[in-house]
Formats: sequence, C-alpha cells, structure tokens
Amino acid sequence: MKTIILLLLTISTIYATKITDVANIVGVRDNQIIGYSLVVGLKKTGDGTTSKFTLQSISNMLKAMNIDMNPIDIKSKNVAAVVVTGTLGAFSRQGDKFDITVSSIGDAKSLEGGTLLMTPLKGVDGKIYALAQGAVSIGGKNTRGAGSESHPTSGIVFEGGFVEREINIDLYHQEYVTLSLKEHNFRNSVAIQKAINDTYNTQVAVAMDPRTIRLKRPKNKSMIEFLAEIQDIDMVYTPKSRIIINERTGTIIAGVDIEVKPIILTHGDITIKIVAQDTVVQPEGSMVVDQDLVIGLNQNEIYTKIGTTTVANIVRSLQKLGATPKDIIAILEAMKSAGSIAAELKIM
Repeated sequence: MKTIILLLLTISTIYATKITDVANIVGVRDNQIIGYSLVVGLKKTGDGTTSKFTLQSISNMLKAMNIDMNPIDIKSKNVAAVVVTGTLGAFSRQGDKFDITVSSIGDAKSLEGGTLLMTPLKGVDGKIYALAQGAVSIGGKNTRGAGSESHPTSGIVFEGGFVEREINIDLYHQEYVTLSLKEHNFRNSVAIQKAINDTYNTQVAVAMDPRTIRLKRPKNKSMIEFLAEIQDIDMVYTPKSRIIINERTGTIIAGVDIEVKPIILTHGDITIKIVAQDTVVQPEGSMVVDQDLVIGLNQNEIYTKIGTTTVANIVRSLQKLGATPKDIIAILEAMKSAGSIAAELKIM
C-alpha cells in the first residue's frame, strides 16, 4: 500500500542566514545562448529523408565548401540536425570554456559517437557570444533525451563551448548597486537594510520595496570589496510559510510551526472535527498520540492543545485514522481553501 511521507522543515519563525543566500546582485547573472547545427559521424542513426531541414542544412554546408549538392540527392543517415544550448556565466572572458547541451530536432535514433560541427551560439539580441564544437557524450546521468537509455537523442559536449564575446559588467566604477531578494518580503528587505547599516554604522543601504535594497559604496572601499563584505553579513531571515505537496509520490513538506485553525471537514466518507483545547481531553476509546494530541476514534475527532494545532499533527492524525495519501492531500487542499491553513500551498 502506498504510504505518505511527511518531511518537517525544522526551522523556527526566524533564523540567521547570510545575505548572499537570500539576495542577488542586480545585473550579475548567467545568460542563455542557443544555436542550430549538425552532428556528424553517426552510425546510420541520424535523421532520415523525412527531415527536410537536415538535408537542406547539409547542402548549405557543402556549398560553403564549394561543393554544389542538391538536397534531394543526399541520402546520408549519418547526420542529425540539433539545437545547441548553453549558459554563459557572469564575467565570462574570451577563451573561457563551458559545457553545452546538444538535442536532436529531427528523427534521429541516437547521437552516440557523433561530433558537433562548429556552431555559433547567439543571445536574445541576435549577437554571437560563443562557438561550440566537439564530440558528443551521451553516457550516464548527462543523458536528457526523449529516447530510451540505449537510444539517447540528447547529449553533452564537455567544455565544447568557447566564449567569443564578453558581456561587460562594470561594477568597479559604480557608486551604487542594487540587491534583489529571491522572494519578496517586507520584513526581510528591512532586515537586510538594518544588518548592512549596523555593520557599517552609517546609512549605506535603503530598502526600496519588499524585494529591492539599494546600496551606496563607502568612500574608503572599492565596489568589489564592498560587495564581498555585504554578501558575508548575517541577517535575521523570516522564511515564508509554505506547504509543498508532491501528488505523484505522496510527499508533504511543511514547517513544524504551520498552524491549523479548528475546523469540521468532510471528505468522501471521512468526517473530521479538529478541536483546540486548553487541556487535551481523553474521551473513552480515544488514541493518545502524545501529550498534546489525542484522536477520538468513535467520532473521528482530533483534540490538540491550543497553540499546537499544526499541519504536522493533523497529518499524523489522519494517518492514524487510516486516510490514504490521496485523501490527506485533498483534505489539506480543502483546508487551505476554507482558510484553516494560512500558509502557501504549492502542488508539484
């Protein structure tokens, strides 16, 4: 029988963390690049004649080498058309190498043993930022193709990308820089402002909104030194209350302190009454889970001590009552809709 797994995030309402863990520097980020090319050297596992764009690409490549060939006359199955993707890291410099992903877009059966031809990789602005070329590896966990393990149609060219155009990010000469919280939160925004200003004993940080903090570089420091110190500052962080449910595996992840308000709920043939009391009663025929949690089996009542009615306790009680993972997930969703749970509910 399928069981439900409840993972409790053992975190308090607030805790200390470094600024670098919760905020990014605006403008300092990776960039996605993409290109189209051919993988050659396949052992009759390439695109067939139905992939017209592959035949046209072969013809165009041969013409660039002064060989005039009509696409209709090309019968090779050793070539596959592919989309090449990669990530250009922040502050990448000319000549830097990086891994690229190669994915078939035709009807090739496998890219095993193939070699990617030189491919220009462009950004969203249409400019070429890198070139890619090299042997395609389809082994192990790097395979992400749509085919089976024995016939992968996607692979990696390790260090097959070469940076040709740099993305200039001039931090050194800037007087101001902006931090962006990974999740908007007024309290965390103000906490970062306070932590930075307390560290420098002056007003160098201003919270502009629940996600943006504007920083002014101190006169006795370079921007690089300033940011290095900023990222290492500890702040009082308030996490967002959240319940994450994976319906496929029956996994529930929730903070241990997410409160549930008293409610009467009916789901199918299950009717449950959640009651919070100053002192937990133990009616006849009840099941004592712990000193703050009692289940009345006769009427499916869940008794908890005031202040201890949490998602964790409710899920444990539902399991004791024999509710299936599907039932528990549906009940939590209904409780969220009814306002009994205030935390954000995220379904995966």
